[in-house]
Amino acid sequence: MSNEDLIFGRNSVTEALKAGRSINKIFLLDDKNNIPLKKIFALAKEKKIVAEFLSRAKLDKLSGGKNHQGVIASASPVQYSTTEEILSLAAEKNQSPFIILLDELEDPHNFGAILRTADAVGVHGVIIPKRRSVSLNSTVAKTSSGAAEYVKVAQVTNVAETLKKFRDLDLKIVGSDICAEKNFSDADLTGGIVLVIGSEGKGMRRLTKENCDLLVKIPMVGKINSLNASVAGAVLMYEIFNQRSKVGD
Repeated sequence: MSNEDLIFGRNSVTEALKAGRSINKIFLLDDKNNIPLKKIFALAKEKKIVAEFLSRAKLDKLSGGKNHQGVIASASPVQYSTTEEILSLAAEKNQSPFIILLDELEDPHNFGAILRTADAVGVHGVIIPKRRSVSLNSTVAKTSSGAAEYVKVAQVTNVAETLKKFRDLDLKIVGSDICAEKNFSDADLTGGIVLVIGSEGKGMRRLTKENCDLLVKIPMVGKINSLNASVAGAVLMYEIFNQRSKVGD
């Protein structure tokens, strides 16, 4: 199935079906007493999607050892959005753009968790580089618990040029940096904003950092001086969400 994307897990498959994702076929554990799987089968039947029942051993082999929870969906390759579509979504909602840019994030679990938070706080879209970055895949879909089906994700060739384009549209570029002087809670994070989150361990690249209008940090008093990228992203996204809510962005 090299030309297809496999989606694992009950929540991820259910949300993919509900969202109208192009599903070619679903594979279910042959367990007639499993109520959650029965519901997925009924939803697939409603969508006129072929379902095949397999043994656990065959599902394990198909999933490559990943935790499939008794269901795997074979979907067409993920269709990425564009930056224009992300901006259009904000305009349609009459809201100031709220965008996340992930600068060479590599861990699909972090990406999935970020998408889940992004969906919760009303982010209009997430942007990733085409090279040296995690892409949308089955691990991301599962970790996001279905959020990958709803949050627009765009790939760009040049991060610095993309940030310049957003600045020309009067969006504020805010980067997360442990060495920043300003605490995130002291920063004005209202209005159109692009939040930049760097890669695990390395943070933002130099050129990306230079294209930020503002750098903020999350203060910490423990012995470990950094947070997981998805945790840091969640803290910052909720601060932006709270500030925007107060001013009606």
